[in-house]
Amino acid sequence: MALAWPNKRRRAPHAPGLEWRPMSTTADLVTALKKELKAAHMTYADLARELGMAESSVKRMLARGDMPLSRIDAICRALKIDFAELAQRVADAQPLLKELTLEQERAVVADEKLLLVATNVLSQWTLEQMTAAYRLTEAEVVKYLAQLDRIGVIELKPLNRYRLKLAKTFRWRPHGPVMQYVREHAVLDYFSGGFDGPAEGLLLVHGSVSRALAPAFLERLQRVAQDFAQQHQMDQKLKDADREGYTLLLGMRRWEFAAFARMRR
Repeated sequence: MALAWPNKRRRAPHAPGLEWRPMSTTADLVTALKKELKAAHMTYADLARELGMAESSVKRMLARGDMPLSRIDAICRALKIDFAELAQRVADAQPLLKELTLEQERAVVADEKLLLVATNVLSQWTLEQMTAAYRLTEAEVVKYLAQLDRIGVIELKPLNRYRLKLAKTFRWRPHGPVMQYVREHAVLDYFSGGFDGPAEGLLLVHGSVSRALAPAFLERLQRVAQDFAQQHQMDQKLKDADREGYTLLLGMRRWEFAAFARMRR
């Protein structure tokens, strides 16, 4: 199911954000240092001379993958790179998340304003766009962006810009806190519409198809969702007056109306 949150404004109780953030381990930093040494064509012997150490000690230190940050900093100086730059490269190399943990989702859904900002960052909205569209102050948006950074959804950058840490295939957990919230608060609201406006439509198709072919239909639906998301990204350069907010909701499951199922033999 692909979901873009409806443009609804709701009052939200305050709930603290989850203090969680995946950290770069020393082993990650050492691995990155090895790559930098190779890229710089610097041998262990060269590094040993720069550090004033024996080559055997340098080999042993890097092989263990564990060393004090002061030593990592010294190696960075030898490579003429900044420690912050190394840490950034480690962060950029981390695999993108295909889904959040239950704990992370609970933190996101605990505050509706945080959920709103989370939904907006999934659509790559800027801080300015959020404050223009919703009754959120700049300070509130910054606070929620910081919470999403701690949770692990984004990496907050200078000037309140951010980088999503989610894969293109990201989805909310099918039975997780966010989708449960959607079922309770959004689904009926969504389907109560007439779907009779410009570029609107609601299709209900039922049929029996080959079990072997059913996954292919789901893949096609997923491609439609990806096309929609990519078009959203491309159209960000257009003026606001030339864009309209749409919510695409796709689903496919083995299902029969409960009223029909009760009549089965």
